Amino acid sequence: MKKTSIPVNIPKLDGNEAKYLHEAITTGWISSEGPFVKLFEESFAQRHGRKHAIAVSSGTAALHCAVNALDLSAGDEVIIPTFTIISCVTSVIENGGTPVLVDCDPQTFNSSTEQILAAITSKTKAIMMVHIYGLPVDADPVIDKAKDLGIKIIEDTAEVIGLDYKDRPCGALGDISVFSFYPNKHVTTGEGGMILTNDDHVAKLCKGSRNLGFIESKRFYHNRIGWNFRMTNIQAALGVAQLEKLDETIDLKRNIGKKYNKLLRDSPFIQLPVEKTTYAENIYWVYPIVLIENCPINAKEMMETLKRKRIGTRPFFYPMHKQPVFSKMGLFRNDIHPNSENIAEKGFYIPAGLGIQDDEITFVAETLTEILESFLNL
Repeated sequence: MKKTSIPVNIPKLDGNEAKYLHEAITTGWISSEGPFVKLFEESFAQRHGRKHAIAVSSGTAALHCAVNALDLSAGDEVIIPTFTIISCVTSVIENGGTPVLVDCDPQTFNSSTEQILAAITSKTKAIMMVHIYGLPVDADPVIDKAKDLGIKIIEDTAEVIGLDYKDRPCGALGDISVFSFYPNKHVTTGEGGMILTNDDHVAKLCKGSRNLGFIESKRFYHNRIGWNFRMTNIQAALGVAQLEKLDETIDLKRNIGKKYNKLLRDSPFIQLPVEKTTYAENIYWVYPIVLIENCPINAKEMMETLKRKRIGTRPFFYPMHKQPVFSKMGLFRNDIHPNSENIAEKGFYIPAGLGIQDDEITFVAETLTEILESFLNL
């Protein structure tokens, strides 16, 4: 079978996206004032059983507004996984807080509940509970402890849109929950993000933060710093269409994951993703692979080999405590998080976007297996 390149992600835009975009353009409503923004917010809040939804320009913007609403003071600590995107840490630093990092579980890639609880001190103001790669944090023990101590939870749901934790939707677990709608997410607006909360005060602060700090009663009068983090009506039009087919998307992503599981089950030298835990079934936002200890090739070499076969890949997150930018700032110098360090060096993910075809899944799996099996007799 002759293949061209297989990218790591292809979005699926086969619903009402074109229809709603045409409506936004022909009506002239293309800015953040357009009606699709409100409809997207209302629909997203309803889907997650939340009172307020605030659409913003990116997942990073959502994190920034959410942390800003905590009103951190110097010395206030926010517990964050080291195995995550850099936006989680920068949102805390830029809002005057102190990030405290914890390691991940090597199987689920999520923050270890035990390490989260052990990291709590009298200075802990919030816990950033980030769900990673398609499985959630085991949230209930963290939520219960946080409630007892009056600690806020910011839930980062970017990678598990549509997933349930036990009988509740992810995105309904935190005091503030944030989302990203980048093209590889289960709901995409190209770029974009969302904040969900039941707290009226937090919602008011986040609405002000995304809009230059304007207040409703007196325009161009500001008592807090804000930013232009507004979502456009064009982005929201895409979001409304994407949200309409979220259940179909979840089924498709799980089917992609299950096909890879079947094809790669007997492949040597690799750890496959966890299919389910006692509290959730994997949604396979990506299809992550970790090369085991005795594998004769590392992740970088494997990714380069697959690239020559025209198969796209992406590396795992590189741990926050190993980031040069934070070392220069004097942060995390004594941190050691072996699980995150290990999977960052040995992990990568393969094509599993919504637009991937069955023959492409088979080609990727067979190619990966052939490469790994070539080392068996060395």
